Amino acid sequence: MTGITIGVFSVISVMTAIGALQSSIESGISFLGSNIFQFAKYPPNINASGNVQKKYQNRHNITYRQALRYYALMEGRAREICLKTFDFNGQAVCNGVKTSPSLTVVGTNRSFLAANAYTLSYGRNLNDEDVEFARSVLVVGKMIEKRLFPHESPIGKVIRLSGHTFTIVGVLAEKGTSFGQSQDNICILPITRFFENYGEANRTINVATQSFSQETYNATLDRGIGAMRIARGLRPNQENDFEIYSNDSLKSVFVSVAGVVRIGAFVVSFIALLAAGIGIMNIMLVSVTERTKEIGVRKSIGARSRDILRQFLTEAVFISEAGGILGIILGVLGGDLLAMWLKVDIVRLGNCWAGRLLDHRDRIWFISRLSGGRSRSYRSAALRITNQNRKTARTSQQGSSISCSCL
Repeated sequence: MTGITIGVFSVISVMTAIGALQSSIESGISFLGSNIFQFAKYPPNINASGNVQKKYQNRHNITYRQALRYYALMEGRAREICLKTFDFNGQAVCNGVKTSPSLTVVGTNRSFLAANAYTLSYGRNLNDEDVEFARSVLVVGKMIEKRLFPHESPIGKVIRLSGHTFTIVGVLAEKGTSFGQSQDNICILPITRFFENYGEANRTINVATQSFSQETYNATLDRGIGAMRIARGLRPNQENDFEIYSNDSLKSVFVSVAGVVRIGAFVVSFIALLAAGIGIMNIMLVSVTERTKEIGVRKSIGARSRDILRQFLTEAVFISEAGGILGIILGVLGGDLLAMWLKVDIVRLGNCWAGRLLDHRDRIWFISRLSGGRSRSYRSAALRITNQNRKTARTSQQGSSISCSCL
């Protein structure tokens, strides 16, 4: 039973952990707002290698001028148009207190919050005048507020960010983590001020667009692709030299990868359970060999083959079910502990694909155990009664008769 428990534990724990990771990744992928598509130079999976990577590197950056041209073409055709560029090495300082040197600094406009599913906790958002006049104002994330201003409001306070002075005008609501990284270590400032402080050369702009509704999303996307092609100066016979993605497209890419993982996990679970079934067969083989005398005695006093078969099948099923149930319980606990250690959300077994596959695994598991026990049960039921068995049976019958006569 221990072998069965270990085998099922390993399968269930791994699949439960994978389910938790999948849930966390899918929630982390939803970093864009609703009804939003985004244009960028690079695809989301920029870690591609070889010629694919060179293809993206050889593309021209989406410049600020091109982004403004796109903005002008799409103005009035979409609810929000967000222009954004990033630097990931910011550090904020106030009164000698420093944040980590890996703040995400975003140069953007007033549409950043809607485009990236952020909400404002208090203060104000960036506005068009901030961008027009390149004001040195900041909207900061919750982690920065807690680090620099743990006991007071940061609104109106002056801090230094990467050597430049800014005034805080707003604080974002807490958003949590995505892929193990905090989304609250962020500072957003007007994109024009960003270029003055950090430089515009060798920077590409991401352009996010939100349609007015789900019904107008496809029409807005088609119009946006045409506007971006015009802004990039592409001829009709040239293919797009930019990437387009949304939450749905990101999730579909992940789901296709997760499908392969699911198949692999199912194959591994099948092999593991089949090996455990072979273990049951060996256990029953030893049991039949050691209990030959018992089987002979039972058959000599009238037990039928199907009675012997039923006995050994019951034993095989009980051993497999007891070990399997214990393995499932320990596996779910182990998977949840692994998910907690990885700092991802724990998922209930019934809500993850590991739980949905559990029914199929249980069937394979039961069949493998049943087939192993059944083959040995047939062997035990087919054993012939030997002379020694008959002699033992007669002795036991005589002992029973003497006992009865004494009474």
